[in-house]
Amino acid sequence: MSPNEESTVAHFAKATLGVALIAGLIAAAWVSRKVLILMVIAMVLAVGMDPAIRLLQRRTKMGRGAATAVILLSVLGFLIAFFMLVVPPIAHEVEIFAGRLPDYIAQLRETGGFWGNLEARLQLGEQIEKLADNAPRIAQSSLETIMGLTGAIATGIFSFLTLLVLTVYFASSLPTLQDGVSSLFPPEKREEYRALMDRATEKIGGYTSGQLTVSLIAGVSAFIAFLIIGLPFPAALGMWVSITTLIPSVGALVGAILCVLVASFVSLGTAVITALYILVYQQIENYVISPRIMKKAVDLTPAAVIISVLIGGSLLGFVGALLALPLAAAAKVVVRDLWLKDRLAAPPKTTGADRKPAARSSAKQAGGASGRSGGKPATGKSGPAARSASRPAGPKRKPSTGRTAKPAAKPVEDPT
Repeated sequence: MSPNEESTVAHFAKATLGVALIAGLIAAAWVSRKVLILMVIAMVLAVGMDPAIRLLQRRTKMGRGAATAVILLSVLGFLIAFFMLVVPPIAHEVEIFAGRLPDYIAQLRETGGFWGNLEARLQLGEQIEKLADNAPRIAQSSLETIMGLTGAIATGIFSFLTLLVLTVYFASSLPTLQDGVSSLFPPEKREEYRALMDRATEKIGGYTSGQLTVSLIAGVSAFIAFLIIGLPFPAALGMWVSITTLIPSVGALVGAILCVLVASFVSLGTAVITALYILVYQQIENYVISPRIMKKAVDLTPAAVIISVLIGGSLLGFVGALLALPLAAAAKVVVRDLWLKDRLAAPPKTTGADRKPAARSSAKQAGGASGRSGGKPATGKSGPAARSASRPAGPKRKPSTGRTAKPAAKPVEDPT
């Protein structure tokens, strides 16, 4: 086998090995995609908490680990309070509704009119009685469904605990991780890439902290407004508005639907007042609160925001929609600084003062070239005229100051 054939075989062997290695990595990433998604979510949460952790460190002089624990415990306390305010009232209302359901059906039968005719046509009373009689059989047949639901709940709890542990680790050791990543680059490029990472993490942290601030303002405002309007469960609804505000683009609509639905059970006027409040507050949030808080956090156009949310939602669902904007903002920083920085740099502007010296320099070069050529000038002049043309220019005349020179005094004639 000739040397050329051996080099060709070695080249194809290396290419095959590289393709197989890449395919193996892709297959491993696909198998462990749930864990990788949890890692990405934990990293984004850790970077988002970084501004609050640094602020707490500066104010209280505590370590980074203690500051991380305080922030996470505050978030967990908020979630626990939300479920404590929402779940027991809902369970109580469902129990009351189930106990009064036969009375409601009897009232429909006696009322007549549209609702009575609807009950008679659909035979709601008989359907409910059949459902009560068949409840044990339905429960036995749906045991597999209940077991599957229990397994899904257990998997969700395990994923939440894994996410919590990863978030604590990433948040407490974020500066060390940044130093480790920057050490992978050449020494002359480390400072540049470390500054790039700082700008990218600043975008993610700024978006997260700004969005949490907007969410807190929305929740507190909704709680006060619902308390004044007279809605049931104002604290739970305020927390619901605060949570849905975190969802980009459609969060306000999702929060408003539930609030107006709850208000409609009180009265039609209460539902209209609630809808008007939400509409007015959304205008204030969109044009006053969010621009002041988020003006430099994301720096994305509206089209980029919508496209990022759609892509993130289609890839990872609700979690992808939440992570789309901070990741898009960080990606914009990386792309702009690595590939578009030199292309976006504007050329230096040329002023009139810069063009005049260049014109004089070109004229001197042309005069010198014609003097060295030894031939006659192009104008046909020779002798004294040529020597006069080759003399250096005299001193510059001073610019006029705008004042008119006084005329010279006439000589006085002698009368004698």
